[in-house]
Amino acid sequence: MPETSAAESADQYATLPSGMTICFRDHGDKADPAMLLIAGLGEDLTFWTDSFVGSLTARGFRVVAIDNRDAGQSTFVAAPPPATWRQIAARPRGDAYVLADMAQDAVGVLGHLGIARAHLVGRSMGGMIAQTIAATAPERVLSLASLYSTTGSKKVGRPAWSTIRLLAAPPARNRTEAVRAHLRITRHLAGTGYPIDDAAEAAIAARGWDRSAGDPAAGVARQVQAIQRSGDRTAQLSRITAPTLVVNGDRDLLVDPSGGAATVRAIRSAQHVVIPGMGHHIPESLVDPLTTYISQHANRVGEGGNHVRLS
Repeated sequence: MPETSAAESADQYATLPSGMTICFRDHGDKADPAMLLIAGLGEDLTFWTDSFVGSLTARGFRVVAIDNRDAGQSTFVAAPPPATWRQIAARPRGDAYVLADMAQDAVGVLGHLGIARAHLVGRSMGGMIAQTIAATAPERVLSLASLYSTTGSKKVGRPAWSTIRLLAAPPARNRTEAVRAHLRITRHLAGTGYPIDDAAEAAIAARGWDRSAGDPAAGVARQVQAIQRSGDRTAQLSRITAPTLVVNGDRDLLVDPSGGAATVRAIRSAQHVVIPGMGHHIPESLVDPLTTYISQHANRVGEGGNHVRLS
């Protein structure tokens, strides 16, 4: 299989009709089936580590990773972020965007690349975006893998109070504070069975801070209200027909495991994998197991005709 060139893995940009410019990286052989990676709340595309992406390209996939709007090198929207009280009370501003808008961003990148259909992999908020694509644009989806995500119902997937208290801390004002905050929350969320590598996580946080094209705290606040404004998506999820894999740990303190179980109940014939000791994080020790689950699931679809350029 041809190796990914430096040009292919560099930041590239798709300017969409909506006015959003979405940054992406395109890895692997363009003749392979496409797999779109969608990151979580406040994460840029580099949170999908080189080892994670490399494992998927080695398994025969063309991997496209994107920066969601309000993260990384993608557009940071002009609307003011919601006040703290609005986030706590789940009262989004009237000008808030929704998960469906973020789903359109992702589909727009596929169109920009001429990819008609792709395997979708989303983590946390990215899982919600991937679910939304699968429900609203089924013709673009070969398979769906939803990692430690939920349905939007207030009855399931709620964070622990210990997590809420950590997230309520003042936002980082510089690179050093961003690294410290990332280490603090990641240690808390990582679960009991998979300790983090402090040096690797510090590098991820520093790189994310350096790549941010806007105010990270404001971006996170707007993404939070996108989730809140989208509400309970259980009925929408019931329309998903793509082969679906739901993965979560049993020690998740940000999205309670009940969120994964509810997702499985909502999506017909979804496969559910619960990993003992896993929290709300993908450390190096979970890269091989997770990419094995994801690639095996995608390969079961048995369809590679997703390279037709759209007219």
